[in-house]
Amino acid sequence: QVQLVESGGGLVQAGGSLRLSCAASTFSVYAMGWFRQAPGTGREFVAAILWSRDNTYYTNSVKGRFTISRDTAKSTVYLQMNSLKPEDTAVYYCAVATNGLGYPVAVEPSYEYWGQGTQVTVSS
Repeated sequence: QVQLVESGGGLVQAGGSLRLSCAASTFSVYAMGWFRQAPGTGREFVAAILWSRDNTYYTNSVKGRFTISRDTAKSTVYLQMNSLKPEDTAVYYCAVATNGLGYPVAVEPSYEYWGQGTQVTVSS
C-alpha cells in the first residue's frame, strides 16, 4: 500500500502564493497529479507530471499561475501556486500512478493511490 503525505496548505490572501508538497512512500512512480475539490463540487484535475520524462499538464484555469515539479530522489511532487484567486479555494489532493496510465492523465481512474487532502483557502 502506497502512502502519500501532503503538506503546505493554508489561508492566503488573493494574489498570494502557496507551495504544496506530496511525498510518496514508493519510488515506483510513473506519474503524479494534483486534483482539487471545492465545496459542493466534484473533484477536478489541476496538474500532472510524468516522472521520467518531466512532461507537465495543467487545466486551463491554472496555466501561467501554477507550476508542478518533482524531486525524484525524494519521490515528492510539488505544486507552486502563484497569483491565487478566491476560486482556487478547495481541498487539494495528490495522487500517484505507479504502473503507467490506463486513462488520460487528467482523469481520476489513472491514479491508484491518493493523499488525504490539504485545504487551501484564498480570501478576497
